[in-house]
Amino acid sequence: MGKKKLLIILAALVIVLGGAYILYSKLSKDYAPEQIDGGNTVPSESGSSEGEAQGYSAAPDFTVYDADGKAVKLSDLKGKPVIFNFWASWCGPCKSEMPEFEAAYKQYGDQIQFMMINLTYGSETRSAADSFVSSSGYTFPVYYDTDGGASGTYGVSAIPTTYFVNAKGELIARGVGALDGASLKQGIEMIIP
Repeated sequence: MGKKKLLIILAALVIVLGGAYILYSKLSKDYAPEQIDGGNTVPSESGSSEGEAQGYSAAPDFTVYDADGKAVKLSDLKGKPVIFNFWASWCGPCKSEMPEFEAAYKQYGDQIQFMMINLTYGSETRSAADSFVSSSGYTFPVYYDTDGGASGTYGVSAIPTTYFVNAKGELIARGVGALDGASLKQGIEMIIP
């Protein structure tokens, strides 16, 4: 191989690696949990609360269904921090973050209420969701958004999307896209006293 060919290959490699670094840097920032500024990112309930005076708004309520078909409201869980994640079994990025959520659930499940909310409408079915969770061996609690009401309340337009709510029921942070372990831990640390 001549020197000219070797220089061309090295230059191309430098360009590819530089581009990969820039893309990685941008995506890392996009997928990390971000601070929610008083509910401007997410619709807030009318009225004000003590949390809104501190820059946080009350998490809008929604209803989903547990494995037994029982209706569960977000407001029913007030008093304990909550992480809720919108996902579907056909979503590659959703699947990629599930091991991180399983590990976090095993570590923090006694301190935090985890709500893995399957978007069970449109092309997603409950049997597909249940089959994926079962075959993967996940033990975190799965809830079903059968009419799109929960995801509609939060204006979810991309999945996975994760919200972090403190024990007072205030929105603290949001992560859009697949979260890695460090980003999930960062969000958890924002809601655990």
